[in-house]
Amino acid sequence: MSEVLSQSQIDALLNSMRGGGDDSPAPEEKEEKKEVEYRKYDFYSPRKFTTEKLKLLRNIFENYCRIAASQMNSLFRLSSDLEVLAVEEQRYSEFNNSLADSDVMTLVKVMLPEQAKNPPILMHISPWLMVNMIDRMMGGTGDDDSIDSGYVYTSIENVLYQKVMTYLVHAMQDAWATYIRLDTEFERMEQDPSMFQEISLDETVAIVVLTVKMGELTGTVNICIPGTLLTDIFNTIDRKKNINLDADSEDNRNTRETIMDSIRDSALYVNAQLGVVEVSLHDLYDLHVGDVIDLNKPKGSEVFLFIQDQPWFTGRLGVHKKNMAVKIEKRIADEEDEEELRKLILQDEKEDVLEEMEMETEII
Repeated sequence: MSEVLSQSQIDALLNSMRGGGDDSPAPEEKEEKKEVEYRKYDFYSPRKFTTEKLKLLRNIFENYCRIAASQMNSLFRLSSDLEVLAVEEQRYSEFNNSLADSDVMTLVKVMLPEQAKNPPILMHISPWLMVNMIDRMMGGTGDDDSIDSGYVYTSIENVLYQKVMTYLVHAMQDAWATYIRLDTEFERMEQDPSMFQEISLDETVAIVVLTVKMGELTGTVNICIPGTLLTDIFNTIDRKKNINLDADSEDNRNTRETIMDSIRDSALYVNAQLGVVEVSLHDLYDLHVGDVIDLNKPKGSEVFLFIQDQPWFTGRLGVHKKNMAVKIEKRIADEEDEEELRKLILQDEKEDVLEEMEMETEII
């Protein structure tokens, strides 16, 4: 009795015939899964700053990049581009170990409100970038590729190094101005990073890495902010936000009065416009002392008062204590009144022109 093939056996036979007679099952294609990289977390030294705080720090230094780029464009006469590469939290020992003995660190003095003494901010620029920046500032091309990480600066280069860093430190003060009043000042240069002991090796610091592109030049700027200083900065910013949120409603209501008190003694010019008349250049040239200019307005007509060239009131002309005066009758409160005033002025001008035309027609 012949064997009857099942449907699955028939499909397998057809697939083997299509594949050239190889009845072995097709190998299953395994999707290659990308290995996810994880960063080890040290529970013995937990993170001191949250992700939101580091994000805030990144925003501040992105603003710093824009300000510093404009400073460098004017100083080196070359299009410069700065970008925040990374903002990380680590131990100061890790940052100190990454520097060579010949590297130069810049100490930035920081002055916070209500804070007497603060640790400095440290800045380090790669020698290859700094030497070419100095060369460019002195009129050179700034494309020397022979500078290595062990380069030792000369005495003249140290003076020029300080001048370049003064520009970059001043830009840092403007970058923090949006969040906090932070005064920064160039303090000194540290020739041997291993001898610097104002920051403990175990202290948590925030490292901001910036990439600098100047034409064909590319280098890095490392900014080290001590954890104690950063904590004081964040506390000051949070306290400032809380003060703004917890402001009394009475203070908010008195904002208008406070502003008015501050500008109450400001000097303003008040002009009373008696009328508007057009005079030809020939008639203006022939004017002499004693001539009379007819304003073509009745004696008791309205007078317009302008404050700082803006129409505010209408009134009547009169005399007060033997002095010419204007009695205010109406305030021009909104744009509709102002537009109506402009129409009245234009109407007076048109009436003056029509009267002149009628007089000329009678003469003819």
